[in-house]
Order: sequence, then structure tokens, then C-alpha cells
Amino acid sequence: MKKLPLPGFILLMVPVFLCAQKRIGELTLVYNYAVTTNPDVGKQIIARATFYIKGNLSRAEVTSDLFSSTTIYDSKTRLGVILKEVNGQKLLIRMNGDNWDQKNKKFNGINFKKTSETKMIAGYSCNKANSSSADGFDITVFYTTEVIPENKAYDPLFKNLDGLPLEYEISKGNLRIKYILASINLNPVPASKFDIPTSGYREMTYEESRKLKTD
Repeated sequence: MKKLPLPGFILLMVPVFLCAQKRIGELTLVYNYAVTTNPDVGKQIIARATFYIKGNLSRAEVTSDLFSSTTIYDSKTRLGVILKEVNGQKLLIRMNGDNWDQKNKKFNGINFKKTSETKMIAGYSCNKANSSSADGFDITVFYTTEVIPENKAYDPLFKNLDGLPLEYEISKGNLRIKYILASINLNPVPASKFDIPTSGYREMTYEESRKLKTD
């Protein structure tokens, strides 16, 4: 058998690698998740988390019967807003880059260690990885490398994950938060998803919101 020179072999393998990974600029992810604070009682809070990604823009929505919150962020300008209702009042909280870093500093230093365990989720092959946070939370995630968002800032928890999280769990003591993928959509995301309201909200700075403990 004729041996293929090493450079030629590498060139032949590149298309295979590129086919296995698809870097995307637009994506919609929807998770159903449950928050359990006392497993013995079995009481849970059921909620939904939706992430929209369009280039450097991201929108994260969290909704349940008890609360709702939306975060819109531009990773290029490092500006964002948080939209939420507190005591019946609709608030718009503006953030700059320093505010964003402060809000998400709890995710600093989280690096995932891949295990040998795998599973299929929504037709994607996923690897299992584990990590922990500085404040004592254990994190377990099943992620795929078949689809990788170009904008890793959409979810600071997974900024160092080499792939897209499709199922994960965060736990500490009796607190357990389990995220299960409800849907994944690779179609273009409407630009209107990232429009910031110009009326109907009381506007405040991030520092002001911290005094009210609303972030």
C-alpha cells in the first residue's frame, strides 16, 4: 500500500473534522427545568429557560408561574439589560461590561472535565463532563460538539465548555436544578428579539438594582 505523506493525510482529515463540527451564528435553545429544594418532600418549582443567539447578540428568558426575567446582551459592545417584574413593577436594568462581569463572577474558574460516558439527546451525540464552582456547586453536563455556537457569551456558565450543553444539572446540598432540552432550532432568529423596550419600564442602573437586590 502506498503511504500517504503526512501533510496530505492531515488535509484529507480536515473535511471529516469540519463535518463533525458545525459552528453556528444563530440558534434557539429551550430547556424545561425543575428546582428541587427538598428531595424528601418532593416539592419542585417547574420553569422554562429559552436562549436566543444571533451573532454577538443573545437573549436569555426564564419563566415560571412565580417569576420571569429576560437578559439581552451584546458581547461586542459588552452592553446589556435585564427586564423583570418586582412586586408588580416592571424594571429595566442597564449593564455595562463591568456590571456583566460582576453579575457572572460566580462562574469564573469553572472548567469542565470530560468523562467516558456518552448519550444521545435530540439526535446529537453527547459527552458527559463535570465541574464545580468556587461557591460549592457541582455541575454535570451532557454536551455535543456537533453544534457549537460562535457566541460563547450567551451563557457564562458554559463559556469554557467545548460544545453545546443539551442537558445539565446544578446541585449543592438539598438544592438541585435539572435542565432538560425541550427543543433546539438552527433557523435564523428575528432581530426583533433583541429590541430593548423604550417605554413601560422603570429604568435603573445595575448599581441601583443591587441595592434593591433585584438582579
